[in-house]
Amino acid sequence: MLITLEGLDGSGKTTAWEALHDVRPEVTFTHEPTDSWYGEAVRRSESEDRADPLAELFLFTADHADHLSRVVRPALADGGVVISDRFTDSRYAYQGASLADTDVQRPLEYVRGVHQAFTREPDATLYFDLDPETAAARAGATNKFERAEFLESVRENYERLIDSEPERFVRIDASRSPERVLDSVERVVGDLLAER
Repeated sequence: MLITLEGLDGSGKTTAWEALHDVRPEVTFTHEPTDSWYGEAVRRSESEDRADPLAELFLFTADHADHLSRVVRPALADGGVVISDRFTDSRYAYQGASLADTDVQRPLEYVRGVHQAFTREPDATLYFDLDPETAAARAGATNKFERAEFLESVRENYERLIDSEPERFVRIDASRSPERVLDSVERVVGDLLAER
């Protein structure tokens, strides 16, 4: 089973992902961008305000392809559970927003189409729902992907993804206290694994 944690920067999903390590030691925990050299290229691009959005999409996509072959598919093939902090939906939402001012028509659909041939869709996705202004303030707006105006477009893309696959997404109210968010996450993950 592949469970992914998604949401705006600053929504608390990484904190929840880290907390799950203690209660689910049997799970393979991973994240995107990865710690590979592909992931390092992604992080360099994230910090560059003038990076070409299409080139950046393909850096993220290369990191995802490597992540699938090196970590995700082997763990799933062994019958394991994988919980990933960010996965394909981040790319659809964020890079879909990044490409909005380019010549790419229907950016969200374009990014999904690029992944269609090779990706593995999550079995369940926890979406950490938080308004863009709060998310930007929490994240510190340290790079182009953490600014409130940009995050508004990202949030709209996430909502479109949720509308297209409501059965896969579980909405987590990330505006609550960290303790209450963690309680919700642990309960949802427990229920998902019990159904497995």
